[in-house]
Amino acid sequence: MSAALLGFAVPPVNGQRILELDPSELTPGYIRTAPPPGGDRLPNEQRLRERLQEIDYRVNALQRDLTGNLWVGSWRGLARIDPNTGNILARVSLPNRAIGAIAQDKVGRLWVGTYEGLKRVDLRTSEVTAQNLLLPSKRVLSLLVDRRGYVWAGTDNGLALVSPDQGLIMTTLKNLPGVSANAMTLDAEGQLWVGTLDGLVRVNTASAKIMKRIDGLPGTSVQTLAISPQGLIWAGMPNSLLVINPRNGMVMRSVTPLRGRNVTSVNFAQDGSVWVGTHNGLWRLNPHTGAVLDQVAGLPSSRVLALAPDTGNKLWIGTSEGLAWLMPRMPRARPHFAFTRAID
Repeated sequence: MSAALLGFAVPPVNGQRILELDPSELTPGYIRTAPPPGGDRLPNEQRLRERLQEIDYRVNALQRDLTGNLWVGSWRGLARIDPNTGNILARVSLPNRAIGAIAQDKVGRLWVGTYEGLKRVDLRTSEVTAQNLLLPSKRVLSLLVDRRGYVWAGTDNGLALVSPDQGLIMTTLKNLPGVSANAMTLDAEGQLWVGTLDGLVRVNTASAKIMKRIDGLPGTSVQTLAISPQGLIWAGMPNSLLVINPRNGMVMRSVTPLRGRNVTSVNFAQDGSVWVGTHNGLWRLNPHTGAVLDQVAGLPSSRVLALAPDTGNKLWIGTSEGLAWLMPRMPRARPHFAFTRAID
């Protein structure tokens, strides 16, 4: 089956195809049969396994697109999957495969933050363009599309505002307190909150001016951000999960079960519960009481890096050792073997 049959045009760009589909990847990677019993491994098999051990399987970014499919950004590249079946629909060839963030703008173009700059992918024409000029740093850590449709790119040396149509840098905020824009979210008023190495910064999305700074937080560095349905900021720190009132900047509480844990990802589900990924496992909490509702077993790694709930009736989980998925009432998560190191 060709990529065109799946709705992807694949014209050559500079003599190379940008969106590529391996027909062998059409079947979902949900299950894997055990290999037949055998004797000693052959030398070439041993070399293959050694090379596989060198591959970095971490999945840093997950993004549900406007069609309901899921984009998976890993250190092995960028892929689009059908979250209902697990089928890989397409892969996007990028010069640098270390992906840190993904966002989709209002007309469907995909923005990909890599450790070598910002890329824009037009899914209609298959064109990939680089947007690196005037970025504060080429190491892109976070991406966000604001209410107007403009793209904010957070780097390890400041923040940039990008016009999605022209692909041009409109302004930069290089003197960001806390320097590194690790994570971003929008509050109820549409203003931007940025998690940095030294707390939180609120930025006016119209003027790109700093409105407020919250420092002195326990753990100092903000690694992930989410806004609750009630409009409260949930901030993941290296040693805690904090709930902050954006109006006055006050810490309302530290979520008790997560004290002392390195919180790396937070996302709210449609049922109102909150999923929290840490360096030591994945938790589902009651957002009102902080009580633990579930702790997820069966992950490829206990180090959780990205979450995409309510996608294909599943929670998708990016870890340092690959991609996993979980459905309601499942006792444990299951790996997607196309993105996960094979386990004997």
